[in-house]
Amino acid sequence: MADKKHQVECSDCVSRRDFMARSAGAAVVASTAGYLAPQGTLQAAPSKASAAEIASKELYASLSAEQKKVVALPWSDPRRTKINANWSITDIEIGTFFKKPQIELIHKVVKGITSEDGYDRFQKQMEHDAGGFDAYAIALFGNPDSGPFEFELTGRHLTLRADGNSTPGAAFGGPIVYGHSVKGNSDKNLFSYQTKQANEVFKALDGEQRKKALLAKAPGEGAVKLRKDTKALPGIGVGSLSTDQQELVTHTLQAVLKPYRKEDVAEAMEVIKAGGGMEKLQIAFYQSGDLDNDKVWDIWRLEGPTVVCHFRGAPHVHAYINIARRS
Repeated sequence: MADKKHQVECSDCVSRRDFMARSAGAAVVASTAGYLAPQGTLQAAPSKASAAEIASKELYASLSAEQKKVVALPWSDPRRTKINANWSITDIEIGTFFKKPQIELIHKVVKGITSEDGYDRFQKQMEHDAGGFDAYAIALFGNPDSGPFEFELTGRHLTLRADGNSTPGAAFGGPIVYGHSVKGNSDKNLFSYQTKQANEVFKALDGEQRKKALLAKAPGEGAVKLRKDTKALPGIGVGSLSTDQQELVTHTLQAVLKPYRKEDVAEAMEVIKAGGGMEKLQIAFYQSGDLDNDKVWDIWRLEGPTVVCHFRGAPHVHAYINIARRS
């Protein structure tokens, strides 16, 4: 059983069904995709033939009847559409519920859905926040041999998915979550590099631009549904920025997507392109949650017709990525 102190529920938890929406695109998007994966290696989306999905299928086939009762769930199970920064998707721990070859397959899935940097980073995060990979939980939704299928791992400060594009148009198979319990602006926080990069954008803004970009109070961390009314998006429009400033926004998106596999990043870029491109995004910074009152804004947000990236660095990191086409 997982340590109860890590089973913290979040009042801002939202349904993934509510997250479906459109996408975005432009030359800046292409440069982002190219930065993360060499041209010619990008695939529009993961498939059932992708490495993580193959390992997920092998894991499913290895389950005993008793194991299936716990972790093999219907596609319609509401746990598949829930997101939260701290929760266990099934009432098990990887290290005690599965046999060694099965645990190796789970590692293979996680390696398959992350970059080399991301795999190492998430392993460190899990070790620090929950005692290690073995303390996390997984579920398998659907049947890999018939119909939609998804692997999902959750636990303290982490949600990862592999769905072989079973949810078309949803990058990463749906919204994902990451975080780290170390103080958000500390160099020891595994994701503080993302806030540092976002603040390079703010430093490049002039006085009038900062008035538009800097807002008083941040929305709830789980408020990451894609909005129908894009005129209400907070912050300053990326399309209104200079070329150099737009490049800094691109670097921020690159930093956010760096931990994930090329196929998911490529799909995310296509979704962004289809929704109008980087110039349709808004970037906002929030005065609330300014750790140490240093005006390095620890809570910030990238949002557009098909994108919400919400980074809450105060007091420690909880971050959500939701990139999807409108259904």
